[in-house]
Amino acid sequence: MKVKMQINKLSQVVALFIGGFAFVCAFLIVPDAEARQIKNKVAVFAALNKVTARISHLEIPIDGEQKFGALTIKPRVCNTTPATEAPSTTSFIEVKERKLDGTQAKLFSGWVFAENPGIHAVEHPVYDVWLTSCKMPLGGVAVSKPKKLQRRRTRVRSRRR
Repeated sequence: MKVKMQINKLSQVVALFIGGFAFVCAFLIVPDAEARQIKNKVAVFAALNKVTARISHLEIPIDGEQKFGALTIKPRVCNTTPATEAPSTTSFIEVKERKLDGTQAKLFSGWVFAENPGIHAVEHPVYDVWLTSCKMPLGGVAVSKPKKLQRRRTRVRSRRR
C-alpha cells in the first residue's frame, strides 16, 4: 500500500514537472511575433533612376506620399525588430505610376524587406525602389545626436631653468 502511494505521488510530481516545462517552453521559445515589432513613423528608401544612374535617398512619413520620377511611393507601415534580436526591417508600400495621359496605375502593393531587397522588389523599366531602414519609433524617445565634446584648451608651459 505504501509503495502504491509513493508511486502515485511520484507520477503526480512528474506530471506537474512535465506540464510546467511545457508551459514555460510555450511562452519562452515561441514568443508573440507582434510583441517583437517596433512600429516607426518614417520609412527610408533608396531609389535608382536607371537612365541617369543616380541614387536618391527618400524619407517618407507613414501614410505620406513622395514622387520619384513617374512613381508615387506611399508607405503604410514600417516595422523593425529590437536591437537584441536578429535585424528585420519590413514595410508595406503602395507604388503608383503616372502614365503619359495623366492617369495613375498601381504598379506595386506589398511588403518589402530591407535585408532582402530582391524579394518583392518594385519592378519598373526605369526606376528601382528598395527599403533601407525605418526611423523614429512610435512611442519611443527621440534619440538626439551626441554633441561634440569640447576640448579644453590647455597651455603648455615650458619651464625655463
